[in-house]
Amino acid sequence: MLAVTGSLTRCGPLQIIMEQSVARLTNAWNEIFKQRGRVFTEPHEDMPGIVQRLKATGARAILDLGSGTGRHVVYLARSSFSVFGLDSSPEGIRVTRQWLADQGLEADLRLQSMTQKLPYEDAFFDAVISVQVIHHADMATIRQVVQEIGRVLKRDGFLFVTVPKLRNQGTAFERVEPGTFIPLDGPEKGLPHHYFTPQELREVFGSLFEIADIHVDAVHHYCLSAYKR
Repeated sequence: MLAVTGSLTRCGPLQIIMEQSVARLTNAWNEIFKQRGRVFTEPHEDMPGIVQRLKATGARAILDLGSGTGRHVVYLARSSFSVFGLDSSPEGIRVTRQWLADQGLEADLRLQSMTQKLPYEDAFFDAVISVQVIHHADMATIRQVVQEIGRVLKRDGFLFVTVPKLRNQGTAFERVEPGTFIPLDGPEKGLPHHYFTPQELREVFGSLFEIADIHVDAVHHYCLSAYKR
């Protein structure tokens, strides 16, 4: 059974908690990558279809937002796209660079948090993917990230995002706002998680993007496909 403690207010305590959680998020994944290396090696199950779709439209420049240790950076580079990866983990970037080098591939990698202004020009990318990343924040921050994605994506550019459907990252949680919880135990202890509903995904992304599809993948993640208006 899941246990949920009391909630926090957005002003003051919540802001401090979320800032601390962003720092913990970077440190936690950095340690995981140091200990386990690539961690994820296979691309998301939807990626072959996405590659086919992008090639059909002539897409070239693709951003992997929250690229981790590089499974999608490498996969997309193998498919001859111009690939950009951004992640806040130094170890993730290092592992990705090595993986690319081992495969004789190239990509533009940046060490930065997704919560900062993205270091790219307006309307720079033909597509942005972000697999299991943007939910690690409170809703105000997520909305800022979505705005930045919209800024760097070209009109009619493609967006693919996945977020968790199930709240199963721990057995006890602290509620910080509606839909946003911090696990108090488990491997992602202390890291913020926002749990979207399909309706909320449509509301958050719908002002900037024409949503083509929302479905649930084999590992119980919501998958959103959309196009920049």
